[in-house]
Amino acid sequence: MTNIKVVAELAGVSATTVSRVLSGKSYVSDDTRMRVMDAIQKTGYSPNVMAKGLKMGRTNTIVLMLPDIQNLIFPMITRGVEDAARQKNYTVILCNTDENSGVEKDYISTMKSRLVDGFIVGSMLPNSIHIRNLRTEGFPLVLINRFYAKDEGKIDIVAIDNFKAAYNAVRYLIGSGHKKIALALGRENLYLYNERHRGYRAALEDHNIPYNENLVMREATGSSSFYSMTQALMNSENRPDAIFATSDPKAFVILHALHEMGIRIPKDVSVLSFDNVTLSGMVEPPLSTVAQPFYDIGVRATNNLIHQIQYKDEKGVLPQPLKELLETDLIIRASTR
Repeated sequence: MTNIKVVAELAGVSATTVSRVLSGKSYVSDDTRMRVMDAIQKTGYSPNVMAKGLKMGRTNTIVLMLPDIQNLIFPMITRGVEDAARQKNYTVILCNTDENSGVEKDYISTMKSRLVDGFIVGSMLPNSIHIRNLRTEGFPLVLINRFYAKDEGKIDIVAIDNFKAAYNAVRYLIGSGHKKIALALGRENLYLYNERHRGYRAALEDHNIPYNENLVMREATGSSSFYSMTQALMNSENRPDAIFATSDPKAFVILHALHEMGIRIPKDVSVLSFDNVTLSGMVEPPLSTVAQPFYDIGVRATNNLIHQIQYKDEKGVLPQPLKELLETDLIIRASTR
């Protein structure tokens, strides 16, 4: 394996001079620099990034930890993270946790040993103490998408206002003449779904529409569970005139269930969703939905994290945590009337 001594011998200089050329921080004559660079090219020498990281205290590497990249909301977030990181010469390591805290802990332990500079985490669960401890241990950390009330003011957050977005969506349905609005609710151990539920209830209350628990479909075994729940609800005495789904994948299942029953959308029932993933405009009918700024979330989170890294380099401590809630848009297509 080529090492710095081999490069130095071929270039006719000392190993220290080779290091000076690679660091770019010390004066080296143009002739010497050219000889060193030529020797590096001939030998195929690649500096040991880990050793360099040990010396400099960082490696220009950040971790993006997600529950599952196959979840349709995460590809655009990931692209935003990668684009922003690349602009500032950072490398991104993607870790899929599969909602498994053991896997999450193993990744964190491994990444810490590799001297990564910080973490962007979209897999937070209520009791993810090992993630919260990263901030306590001095690691730059940003939570995206998932966060909890107890994290505010303690950890940096880049997300959306789920309460406000859900409230505005349901208010739109009410303004369009709907009075019996069902809710397809996601996992209630996630704060974001609780906030969407709260926004739904608040919109009903503010428009003098009684909250009816019988109109709430609660996720049991993934989004597929909404197929049978939708058909049962549409066959019941509580048949709604609109359904608000708290994520697009749930809405896709609901559309399928309604199609199978021969129910016309939106003539018989409107369907409004949340996310605006790429497929939402391609299903039949095209889905009205709350558009999250996924790409911008990735960019803002990365810029925040790199700011933390640089601030710690300069000050020796992390800056005060920031909470940034990005705006959403309501995209109206053919699934609502």
